[in-house]
Amino acid sequence: MAKIPDKHILLDIYNRLLSKYGAQHWWPGDSPFEVIIGAILTQSAAWTNVERAINNLKSADALSTQAIMTLSLEQLAKLIRPSGYYNAKALKLKAFVQWLDENYRNDLKIISTVETNALRNQMLAVYGIGNETADSILLYALDRPVFVIDAYTRRIISRISLLSEDNTYDEYQQYFMKHLPVDLKLFNEYHALLVRLGKNACRKKPLCGDCCLTDICRLYIGSG
Repeated sequence: MAKIPDKHILLDIYNRLLSKYGAQHWWPGDSPFEVIIGAILTQSAAWTNVERAINNLKSADALSTQAIMTLSLEQLAKLIRPSGYYNAKALKLKAFVQWLDENYRNDLKIISTVETNALRNQMLAVYGIGNETADSILLYALDRPVFVIDAYTRRIISRISLLSEDNTYDEYQQYFMKHLPVDLKLFNEYHALLVRLGKNACRKKPLCGDCCLTDICRLYIGSG
């Protein structure tokens, strides 16, 4: 039997997920800056807890680069405490807004003129900004068509056997970007749908009865 091209498999997965779950309308946030803060705070945290932390920042009138720069580490950590790892995340927020201030005068419009790969490399040099966080900021806050890879994506794609858990972040990202049209809306929605599937069905202990991909999932087929 001929091998189905990877681009067709990926688009088939996308269409199945969209049909099952509908549009996800990611990323929640009232402004690009809020999305950036959320992308940093969501590291190792449930989104409901991140929302509580962001609401604390809003209530304290501290959801701005200037406010975060002005607050002490202790004050900032207290406000973002619901997100977990709050002392480390306070340092990360401080580092990011300092980078934004020093390089772009706190103006996201200036960032819009910077080429995507160059901007990504700059962000990766900021303390606390890894691949997933940088790409989330690029995609959801700055409208750059980069595909975000997270633990849910790795789990789902490896169970289908399109890639292995041993593949690197860059290999996963290149796989999606090579086999899909480079499209901001598609990348945004696809990542959100994979997260939805990972939370609802493709958990560490999978709930295969609620999954729309079982007929192409090697893990499920192999367990039958």
